[in-house]
Amino acid sequence: MGTERHRPLRVGVFLFDEVEELDAVGPFEVLAAWARRSPLRPEVVTFSADGAPVRGVHGLGMVADHGAEDVGPLHVLVHPGGRGTRRLAAEPSHLAWVRSMRATTPLMTSVCTGALVFAAAGLLAGRPATTHWGAFDELAEIDPSVLLDTEARYVDDGDVVTSAGISAGIDMALHLVARLDSADMARAVRRDLQYDPAPPL
Repeated sequence: MGTERHRPLRVGVFLFDEVEELDAVGPFEVLAAWARRSPLRPEVVTFSADGAPVRGVHGLGMVADHGAEDVGPLHVLVHPGGRGTRRLAAEPSHLAWVRSMRATTPLMTSVCTGALVFAAAGLLAGRPATTHWGAFDELAEIDPSVLLDTEARYVDDGDVVTSAGISAGIDMALHLVARLDSADMARAVRRDLQYDPAPPL
């Protein structure tokens, strides 16, 4: 962990219109539960581009804690996916912002089609990554050099972590807790959330 503790842990979950709700709320729930438990006292915040509330792809309204200009330095950025990522992946100002965050944020993470934005910003060139199963072709089209992992729930490539679709963001967030804190802490958080998948179908 060493260099990952050079400043107090601060995690930011980026919100935007047409975000897939569980992409954002799943990791937030895990990370907030970690913040309540951990002696490291990590801070978990949400933010949108301008600080305004956003509406998810299924209609859920979400109020951000900050705007991108005043969120302050982060140790971890969580960029969710959703329908809105197609717009963001084609928006030069957003891609420039992602690159600027990459320069100052030790750990960049994406959920689902958030990987499309990271690829469009050049963060995944020549690196292993994953995304929602239905978006692999889009990811390959954006950057053919990405090494697609079509089986993993999440891919940890050091300073960039990507996760597969929607609920896989919960798995990735638990992995982040284990990486930044401990496996025991991640297990405790998982128990708190009663997250023990056994799909009925």
